[in-house]
Amino acid sequence: MTQYARRLILGLLVLSSMAVIPALAQNQLSLIPEPNTLEIHEGEFVFPSVTPVYAFDEFSDVALLLSEHPYAHFTPVERIKSHKRIPENGVRLIRAREEDKLPADAYRLVVDTGGVTITAHQPAAIINGILTLLQLAYTQPDGRILPAMMIEDRPRFAYRGLHLDVSRHFYPLSFLKKFIDLMALYKFNMFHWHLTDGAGWRLEIKQYPELTRKAAWRTHVTWKDWWQNGRRYLNEGDPNASGGYYTQNEARELVAYAARKGITVIPEIEMPGHSDEVLAVYPELSCSGQAYQHAEFCIGNEESFTFLTNVLNEVADVFPSEYIHIGGDEAGKESWKTCPKCQALMEKEGLKTVDELQSYAVKRIDAFLKTKGKKLIGWDEILEGGIPEGATVMSWRGEEGGIQAANAGHNVIMTPNSHLYFDYYQSDPRTQPEAIGGYIPLRNVYEYEPIPLGVAADKVIHILGAQGNIWTEYMPTTEQVEYMAFPRALALAEVVWSDPKQRDWKDFNERLQQHYKLLQKFHVNYYRPSYRVDIAVHFNPDTLTNTVSMSTEQYGPGIRYTTDGKEPDAKSALYTEPIELSVPATVKAAYFVDSGRVGPVTMAKADVHKAIGKAVSYQTPWDTYAAEETRTLVNGSKGGQRADDGQWQGFRNNVDVTVDFERREELHRVAVDFLQDRAVNGYLPGEVKVLLSDNGKNFREAGTLVNDISPEERFPVSKTFEFQFDSPQTARYLRIVATNVQHELLLTDEVVVY
Repeated sequence: MTQYARRLILGLLVLSSMAVIPALAQNQLSLIPEPNTLEIHEGEFVFPSVTPVYAFDEFSDVALLLSEHPYAHFTPVERIKSHKRIPENGVRLIRAREEDKLPADAYRLVVDTGGVTITAHQPAAIINGILTLLQLAYTQPDGRILPAMMIEDRPRFAYRGLHLDVSRHFYPLSFLKKFIDLMALYKFNMFHWHLTDGAGWRLEIKQYPELTRKAAWRTHVTWKDWWQNGRRYLNEGDPNASGGYYTQNEARELVAYAARKGITVIPEIEMPGHSDEVLAVYPELSCSGQAYQHAEFCIGNEESFTFLTNVLNEVADVFPSEYIHIGGDEAGKESWKTCPKCQALMEKEGLKTVDELQSYAVKRIDAFLKTKGKKLIGWDEILEGGIPEGATVMSWRGEEGGIQAANAGHNVIMTPNSHLYFDYYQSDPRTQPEAIGGYIPLRNVYEYEPIPLGVAADKVIHILGAQGNIWTEYMPTTEQVEYMAFPRALALAEVVWSDPKQRDWKDFNERLQQHYKLLQKFHVNYYRPSYRVDIAVHFNPDTLTNTVSMSTEQYGPGIRYTTDGKEPDAKSALYTEPIELSVPATVKAAYFVDSGRVGPVTMAKADVHKAIGKAVSYQTPWDTYAAEETRTLVNGSKGGQRADDGQWQGFRNNVDVTVDFERREELHRVAVDFLQDRAVNGYLPGEVKVLLSDNGKNFREAGTLVNDISPEERFPVSKTFEFQFDSPQTARYLRIVATNVQHELLLTDEVVVY
C-alpha cells in the first residue's frame, strides 16, 4: 500500500470517527444544487493568509479557478508528482485512482484541519469541486472558515443549460461574463447563445459584412417599439440605429472564458425562419426576392444553402462546441407553397408537403455540420417531416415533442414552456414589469421532472438534460434579464444536478435564503420574494368545515390575519398553521415586518352554504377544464389565480347549469365567480342570470347582472356576480345562465347560496 493510500484511508477513518453534527447544524452549509452526499464533522479549517495549492499535472490549469475565491489567497500552483508525495496541508487537487471508487464524472471534497482535498478523474469534475468551494465561501457566515466535511457529488444529467436571447436586445460582453460566472457557481455547463433572429443579427460573419453593418441595427431601442413600428433596419452609425454585434474575437473570448469554468457555449443561428434581418439585407435569398416580405429562406434557391453553409463554416471555426443550434422553429411555410423554385425542388425530390421541404433543408444542413465535426440541435419543429439521424431535439412546446423524439431514438433536451421559460411572469402580473405572458413561479420550476412519464424505460437514456430559456422581448436591460432569471435558475440547477429522491421544496427554500446573500454580493437584480399572502380554502364535506391555509414567498413567519372581515394589524393573530372554521367567515391577511404591514391585504371567503354537495345538471357541458367534473360548482372550494388550478371549470358555450336542493329552500343570496385570463383565452360572460323553479321545468327570472370589465384587461381578474334578494325567495331548483359573448372560454368555480 502506498503512502498516499495509507494517508487517504487514515484521513477518512479520522473523519468517520468524528461525531457527525446533527442535521440541524448542517443547515450552515446551504449548497445549491444539493450534493448527493454531505457529511459535516467536528472541527474546521481556517484559510491562512496565504494558502498553498498543489495539483496533479492535468489539474494545474483548472487550479487557477481558486484565484476567484473571495476571501482566500493562494500561492502559485505546485505540481504533485505522484500519489506518494501528497502534501499534508493546503488545497490539494488529486487524480482519482481505482481505490477511490469514484465514478468518472464525480468528485470528492474533504475538509479537515489541514486543508481541502478534491479528488476526481477529470478536470471537469475538479472544476465542480472548486466551484463548490467558491459557493461555500459566499454562503458561509465567514467565508474564510470551513467546517470539517466530506462531500461526494456528481451530476444527474450531462446537459445542464441556460439560454439567452441577445437578438431581441443586445447585451455587452461584460454582462455575458457575469452571467457565465453565475452559471458556473450553480454548476450549469451549457450556455445556449441565441445569436440571430428577426430583431437583430449579433455575430460578425466576415464573408457577409452587411449582417453587422445593417442587420444588427434597427430603428428602435426596445423590441416592443420596433415590433409595433415598421420593423425596419438601419445602417450602423445612423443616429437612430440601435443594436450591436459581437466580433469573432469577442465570441472567442467568451468561449474561452466559459470553458475555463466548465461551460460550453452553443451558438444558435436561426433557419429557415426567424430570418427577417438576413432577408432585409440579402432579399435575393427569400421567395419573393424583395426585402421585408418574408422571414423564411427560399429552400428552392441553391444560393440560400451557399449562404447558410458559408455562415456556419465561420461559426464552426469560432465555436469549438460539438453542437450548433439551427433553430428550425415557427417557420411560416406559406411562401414555399406558391414559390416556383420551392415547388420545383419539391417535385424533383419527391416531397409531398412543405413540412418535408423543411426536413430536406434540415437534413442538408445536418450533413454539412457533420463535415465540420458538429452535431445539430433544433427546436422540436424539426420533427415535422422527419429529422436526420444523430440530430438532437429541444422540446419547447410542452413535452410531447421530447417524448416522441426520445421514443424514436433521438437525443432530447427538455425545455418546455410549461416550466422552463423564464420570460414568463413569476408572480402576480399586476405587480410585475411587463412580460410576454404565462406564469411560472419558482416552485413550479423546482418541481419540474425532466424525464417525462411517456418516455419508454429503455429510451430514458436519450434525455440528455434540461435547459431554462430566457427570451428577451421584454428585457431591454441586463437588470431585467437578472430579474427574470434569478432565482428561478437556481431551482433548475438543482433539478438537473441532484438526485430527485432528495428533492424537497421546503429544504431548498431554506437553503435558498443564504443564496440571496450571494446574489447580492454579485450585484444581481434578482426577483425579491413577494410579500403577498395567498389564502386557500378547502371545504371538508364530512365535517362541514373549511380549512384555511395561508402562504407567502417569504421564508420566515410574518402573516397576520382576521376572520371577521376587519383589516389585519400588528396585533392580529399570527398565522402558524392551517385554521379550521365551522361557520362562514371573511378571512383577511397581510405580511408584517417589525410590526409594520409591508404587503397588500388579501381576502378569501370561507363559505358553508346551501348548495354544497347538491346535484348539478348541465344543460351545456364543460369543456377543456373539467376540474372536479359534476362536483366542481358545489364542492365548497374556490379557484385561485390560475385557470389550471383544478377548481375553475371551462365552457366553450354558454354556462347553463341547474342546482337541485332536493326540497324547497329559502334563498337570500346567490353568488358565482368567473375568471378572465387572456393567456388561456378565458373571458368574463356578457351577463349572468339567476332563475328559480319549484318543479325543474318552469323557471322564473330572479335577477340579471351585466359584466362591466373590459375584455381587453391585460391581467387575470376574477369577478363575483352576486345576487342579493330584497325579500327571501323560495325554490327547489336554482339555474345559472351566463352568456359567452367572446365565443372563447368561460371559467367558473362555485355557486354560493345562502
